[in-house]
Amino acid sequence: MLESLYLNLGQHDALSDEEKALLTTTLSTEKYVGVGEDIVSEGTRPTYSTLIIDGLAARYKVLEDGGRQFTSLQVAGDFVDLHAFLLKTMDHGIVALSPCHVAAAEHSKLKTITEQAPHLTRLLWLDTLVDGAIHREWIVAMGRRSKTSHLAHLICELFVRLQVVKKTRGMSFHLPLSQAQLADVLGLSVVHMNRVIGTLRRMNVVGWTNHTITILDWERLVAIAEFDPTYLSMAREPR
Repeated sequence: MLESLYLNLGQHDALSDEEKALLTTTLSTEKYVGVGEDIVSEGTRPTYSTLIIDGLAARYKVLEDGGRQFTSLQVAGDFVDLHAFLLKTMDHGIVALSPCHVAAAEHSKLKTITEQAPHLTRLLWLDTLVDGAIHREWIVAMGRRSKTSHLAHLICELFVRLQVVKKTRGMSFHLPLSQAQLADVLGLSVVHMNRVIGTLRRMNVVGWTNHTITILDWERLVAIAEFDPTYLSMAREPR
């Protein structure tokens, strides 16, 4: 059940069998969340943090006029609200973009990890730091990249993150987002979103059939995106 989490944390440093066992006992409650349902809602004070076992979710903020902005995408192996353990009150929501299988870690059990397992604590801390790094990249993309570069960067990031948790097939991956949802990620209208997708298709760097993206020219896509995966901290080294 927790293989995606082991792969996600294990990309940074080796997990011991004892640490895996501790995570297994910590993440005890499972449930399924339907498309469009909140996994965690803004303004709540959760007493547990949620792990995505399978599926795709997004952090989001909603403006007073009803406009919605996604601020990151969360994939299998991600804790979507580990920071709530310390921050207590959620300042944003997390919504399921596909059917999601999730598990909960009670904050009391996470506290026990911090007291008894310092190495695992550091890996979980790193997980939140990578979340912050992803947010910084998204801010740069939103403010300074062309929309074509922005979409190319998103595709590169998702491919790399999904590859870590074995959710890719060759150079393809499943992205269960409508164009309206993708427009919420890039801050575009649906019409403009369609044009940006068309641009990457015409450049022959990606194929996009239904909800499957196939990368046809990785090197060129990386160049268009100016993608540098350093912010994902994927080097495996002692932590």
